[in-house]
Amino acid sequence: MSDSTVPSLVVDDRGNAVAAFARGAEGTPPCDAPLPAALVAVWHADRVLMVFDRFRQRWELPGGRIEEGESLRQAATRELLEESGQEPSGPLQFIGYARLVLAPDRRVEYAALFAGCITDVRGFRANEEIAAIRWWDLREALPGGVQPLDAYLARLTRESGSGISHRSRRC
Repeated sequence: MSDSTVPSLVVDDRGNAVAAFARGAEGTPPCDAPLPAALVAVWHADRVLMVFDRFRQRWELPGGRIEEGESLRQAATRELLEESGQEPSGPLQFIGYARLVLAPDRRVEYAALFAGCITDVRGFRANEEIAAIRWWDLREALPGGVQPLDAYLARLTRESGSGISHRSRRC
């Protein structure tokens, strides 16, 4: 089946979609489409960290492009620090691969998803890319709106039995 006929797990207002989510080994990424990005859901006091992207004008999970020579985990950790000024309290846990179908050309690619905890919240300084950060409980409305794909992925890290949550990991 082509991606245009497979029901998506979640779609945003621009037509971007999470078409599938695959749990698996970090060292064996999917090979049927590029894997250019890593995302990270970090939790503190039962809230996930969201960043407000100046360009897209939405709250999103920290993450972005994997640089040449960088591992998926290194990219997730670097993007978290660059976008939010935060560092995880311990090693990030690999959750899986999100198969994305991106509008308008229906381009397929993957993003690696990691999760972790932050016990020592640091101050934030706005930068060219990120205007603000917010600790989100997955329910409250955020000004500007939340990227539905990222909200879905954040929920996966909490509800998947990954062990990432305030109650189970003492974030």
